[in-house]
Amino acid sequence: MKVLHIEAGRHLYGGAQQVVYLTQALQQKGIENVLVCPPNSEMIAAVDKQVAVVPVKMAGDLDVMQCLRLRRVIAHHQPDCVHIHSRRGVDTWGLLAAKSLNVPVILSRRVDNTEPRWWSKLKYPAYDKVIAISEGIRQVLLSQGVAPEQVKLVHSAVDTQRFTPNKAERQWLLDEFELPQNALVVANFAQLIERKGQDVIMRAAKQLIAEHPNLRVLLFGRGPKQQQYQARIDELGLQRIVQLVGFRQDVARILPAVDIVAHPASMEGLGVALLQSSASGVPVVGFAAGGIPEAVAHNETGLLAPVGNQVQFTQDLNRLLQDPILREQMGRKGRAKMCSEFAIEVMAEGNLSVYRSVLTELGRAPLTRAC
Repeated sequence: MKVLHIEAGRHLYGGAQQVVYLTQALQQKGIENVLVCPPNSEMIAAVDKQVAVVPVKMAGDLDVMQCLRLRRVIAHHQPDCVHIHSRRGVDTWGLLAAKSLNVPVILSRRVDNTEPRWWSKLKYPAYDKVIAISEGIRQVLLSQGVAPEQVKLVHSAVDTQRFTPNKAERQWLLDEFELPQNALVVANFAQLIERKGQDVIMRAAKQLIAEHPNLRVLLFGRGPKQQQYQARIDELGLQRIVQLVGFRQDVARILPAVDIVAHPASMEGLGVALLQSSASGVPVVGFAAGGIPEAVAHNETGLLAPVGNQVQFTQDLNRLLQDPILREQMGRKGRAKMCSEFAIEVMAEGNLSVYRSVLTELGRAPLTRAC
């Protein structure tokens, strides 16, 4: 079987990283993979050398010529199916390109925001299958009129070999970010945008600092809210407590050394950072938004407040700050959950099952070697 993957992401964020995981795992199963991505994508250096990479210009929804560029690539490689992993125009132009060549098309949906119902009814039936990475996203699609039999649930994955509990890095973390030896470290890993909830964390820190003077908050990521959030830190007088530390490549080293991951996002497809946190043995406190309750089991691997409930979120964070035994228990359960439910092998097998079902329903055998 040969699968052609299309991903418009330029940075190795959640969705693009999932594509790298998937192509590598499928390659090990004997599936031939072709990855189509922008010329400057970080995925090019990250994928397995056996995965064929085709750089293609992708300039967004209005890039009509993208359809012709993708059509040429699909025609040349003759895949058994095309798997589109992102939007930004490739979901439309990639679909049209593949359909013009009578190649089956699968779309992965990674976000839980809604689209106009008329557009959903027009767009999604054109795909042979739509893969939702969480039940929350699946429910959004169903609410927009997408047929239940067309939507398959395949959770995103976390690399449990890379993200592991490792308290040996604790001293390095304290030195790297100039934190006191007795610091209680709360971290957030997300884009600096409003829906990710960094302001919720800052307000909670302001309320809790009197009870926990050793509380320190590290906000990892970059985004349009950076200057506004720095001003907010200054306004709240949290310069000593909260740091905006930017984007880091060494998240796997940082994560197991923190005490708690805070993620009060108001919208979230699933939350790859949450999978990484639990795999690293770190409990999560956040909001029960979108697919987050699938990644974080409330009262088992973390604590989830109703979306927007600042008071409950602050109380939950305080509960974990007060109880190191509870943090350790939740971290251990989170690690076990990731290894059993969110391993790369589980995700790859789920996607492969969708490919096979599509080809079977269409009465097609793979054009290349059997899988």
